[in-house]
Amino acid sequence: MYKGRGQIGNAFIRWWTGSQYSHCELVVSGWCYSSSMMDKGVRRKLINMDNDKWDLIELSWADENLIRSYFYETDSNEYGWLGLIRSQLFNRGRTQTGAQFCSEWCANALGLPNAPSYSPSSLANQISYINSKHI
Repeated sequence: MYKGRGQIGNAFIRWWTGSQYSHCELVVSGWCYSSSMMDKGVRRKLINMDNDKWDLIELSWADENLIRSYFYETDSNEYGWLGLIRSQLFNRGRTQTGAQFCSEWCANALGLPNAPSYSPSSLANQISYINSKHI
């Protein structure tokens, strides 16, 4: 979960959601998987997960092979601006075909229901809840 300062979009997401988080990634074998505004869509990337900018949450229940597989299915997807606006600003929960925003992509990759409803903050809360049940 990204808590660094970032850019204006990060500040807006933190303000809108009332959270310290503005972006999320799934880390598998050192690679970060997500959909990124800056990279214009779904991508795999090496990122320095500096502790003052990131909170890392262990996902012992997550299936790394499913995450990788989902990445290969969606690698050409663009960043989901329309889905982000519909689901996060207008609470419509509709997906945008061929495009996803970060928390939507991560929730889908983890197999969580209603993926467009998650912000980085609500995804962190859901993951923490799931972790509490799997310990």
